[in-house]
Amino acid sequence: MKKFLIFNADDFGASTGVNRGIIHAHTHGVVTSTSLMVTGHAVQEAVALSRQHPSLAVGLHWDVWGEDERAFDADDAEAVRDELRVQLRRFQDLVGRDPTHLDSHKHAHRSPNAMPVFCEVGAELGIPVRGDGQVAYLRGFYAQWEWKVTDLRHVSSDFLQHLVRTEVLAGFSEIGCHPGYVSPDYHAVYLSEREAELDTLTTNAIRATLAEENIELISFADVLRHDGAAARGAER
Repeated sequence: MKKFLIFNADDFGASTGVNRGIIHAHTHGVVTSTSLMVTGHAVQEAVALSRQHPSLAVGLHWDVWGEDERAFDADDAEAVRDELRVQLRRFQDLVGRDPTHLDSHKHAHRSPNAMPVFCEVGAELGIPVRGDGQVAYLRGFYAQWEWKVTDLRHVSSDFLQHLVRTEVLAGFSEIGCHPGYVSPDYHAVYLSEREAELDTLTTNAIRATLAEENIELISFADVLRHDGAAARGAER
């Protein structure tokens, strides 16, 4: 069975610097998909950029916590359902279509009571939800394995090549990433690390590794076009 890999950039719309980094990682690197924060300060710019780059698949990055400035109970299933519907309608109004996939900021949708709601909505739309088993989500390409402790080795080219070689198995897989540039309109714990991710995602070495491992780079839009019976990844 063939190996298919998606590089999905989270936080599209969070800032002008994040937007610019994601587009650069798409046009000059391996990023094929992104997840839009309809709550983001630069969401209008992100939508405009997505129209200029139609090959970039765009999903919904559900955001209820921001950078810890908002209170939301992700274990309240009805509140989750209501807020998901609100943000989904906002996405549809902005982008003019349904998202290609669903996920969330800080994995908020992975709470025990939120995940069934996301799976229900994902099934209605016929799209994958991060963690629902349709596309294997590979963790690890992130520079803060410990909160506020940065280790750039985890976003290095060597680390990413190792991750691709050892964890991308037959079927559909996703590597989440956070490329971006530092810009004055965004303040977050994870910021300068985004530029290190961007450097790695645009190196020729990553594409070379994909070719060596016979891994096909696809987007979430491509997953929707595949026969669902072709491959199903169990989350690892």
